[in-house]
Amino acid sequence: MRRILLAIAILFFFSCSPKEPGIVESENLFDLKGFFEKEAARLEKLNLTVNKTVSIDGVEENKKIKIQDFAKELNSFISSDINKASWRGAFNINKTENLLQYTTTNEKIPVKELIIQFENEEVKSIRIINEVKNILYHSSDTLTYFPDSLYEIRKTQKIKLIKEKNFRITGRF
Repeated sequence: MRRILLAIAILFFFSCSPKEPGIVESENLFDLKGFFEKEAARLEKLNLTVNKTVSIDGVEENKKIKIQDFAKELNSFISSDINKASWRGAFNINKTENLLQYTTTNEKIPVKELIIQFENEEVKSIRIINEVKNILYHSSDTLTYFPDSLYEIRKTQKIKLIKEKNFRITGRF
């Protein structure tokens, strides 16, 4: 009887381990982080002059600048990556020929919506909606990216007992 229990325990133990070490199953979600890391490298190679507009509550400042570190500039997009182990299964996926949409209503996940539009299997635009809400604070971000021309970050921030603030950063290249 002990041998049978030992054999079952050994079988159970080995059946729980992954088939190949280091390989983790995933939902095959869009690799937003990888996409923007490649975009940052591509844009840095082009050595572009960016027409950057920063607006805080409607007061705008506009500058033409050379951006040396596009990974830093696009960090809001990179940090909106939805490929996190704890978020597996939390997103509804809507896929058509030219559109890939991820949505969630999970309050613990700040990325509420990610929409990628394609043309001939190439990314034409990305829109991300992030939202963080608690009893004292509410922040809503809309991030938009067009690989051939523009990135934009719109942020609305409301802290209890303080006036709402609206920020917008637009980069045109």
